[in-house]
Amino acid sequence: MGSLGAIVRHPDDVYPLLKLKMAARHAEKQIPAEPHWAFCYTMLLKVSRSFALVIQQLDPQLRNAVCIFYLVLRALDTVEDDTSIATDVKVPILIAFHRHIYDRVWHFSCGTKEYKVLMDQFHHVSTAFLELEKNYQAAIENITKRMGAGMAKFICNEVETVDDYDEYCHYVAGLVGLGLSKLFHASGKEDLAPDHLSNSMGLFLQKTNIIRDYLEDINEIPKSRMFWPQQIWSKYVNKLEDLKYEENSVKAVQCLNDMVTNALLHAEDCLKYMSALRDMSIFRFCAIPQIMAIGTLALCYNNIEVFRGVVKMRRGLTAKVIDRTKTMADVYGAFFDFSCMLKSKVDKNDPNATKTLSRLEAIQKTCRESGLLTKRKPYILRNESTYSSTMVLILVIILSIIFAYLSAKRQDN
Repeated sequence: MGSLGAIVRHPDDVYPLLKLKMAARHAEKQIPAEPHWAFCYTMLLKVSRSFALVIQQLDPQLRNAVCIFYLVLRALDTVEDDTSIATDVKVPILIAFHRHIYDRVWHFSCGTKEYKVLMDQFHHVSTAFLELEKNYQAAIENITKRMGAGMAKFICNEVETVDDYDEYCHYVAGLVGLGLSKLFHASGKEDLAPDHLSNSMGLFLQKTNIIRDYLEDINEIPKSRMFWPQQIWSKYVNKLEDLKYEENSVKAVQCLNDMVTNALLHAEDCLKYMSALRDMSIFRFCAIPQIMAIGTLALCYNNIEVFRGVVKMRRGLTAKVIDRTKTMADVYGAFFDFSCMLKSKVDKNDPNATKTLSRLEAIQKTCRESGLLTKRKPYILRNESTYSSTMVLILVIILSIIFAYLSAKRQDN
């Protein structure tokens, strides 16, 4: 559940939070009995609880394929992220990773916490992979090979230009979008989406994560991970790590806003991709992370806290997104609401204000022209303070009744 303070400020989060809690318990009960599949679904819950919840609604065969696809790429990402691995060891592993998934005994010890467990017991993932249908296996192998080669390339090359940034994000996330589209098509439930739309689905999520995780990445030990392109940050500071120092706060926020503006380029492609989906479970699986992404961008924009700690959506709002996202009207509504929130934070004196506003207006125009904005509940309540006060009063009354009942019961005993 969310913190008590957050619940008091947003009492309408309570019901979605309870539903999310129940869904999490249901997901834990759905873990298969076979040891290798039990390991995969248990590990999925540990490395990405929200993803594990969303995946549960997929058709069983497709769900298994997506689960293994995610874990294979998470393992590949663990190798790339471990800065303690020497380059001459790391690069060959990344390049050959697509072959290791066919090896029932291969493993490689790296990473920390649950990611180390995943790597140490990777044979369970390989065993499950070999039980998938051949068309699923082929799609996963193809994307793993391309991603490993791309990661290897950027181990040896820094992200300097915006084109480099887009290429890196393509390898580590755009290919995930392409792979998922291939899996959806292989299941027979969806047409094969155009590559550029699938790529944008991945880039929108990846760029959001790179923006949000600045401080964690720059403080990585033993070596910083630097994904913000030099072409952008060099306009504001001499070194990327300078953004975290308080004396550079104004420049840091301007650079952050530049990065958010760049990410917004992909929003319209994402809306187009999602509007073409036919299967409800696949639609929800795709839509929920995209709404989380634009919500996170809205929180990060013009927010110095990105350089001081972790900025993320409150748990109650996440629960609302998972609970309410059922139709394309909900997606348009969420993108419209969060773009409005972001737009309200734009400082006209920001160097990129005109470009930011232009991209936000293009998103809002797409949402309006859908004709669906009236057919959904808003994520950001227009009269939130009044609404919250009313809900707090109701919550206090309910708690008072419960307290009085328990007190009376104690006296009777």
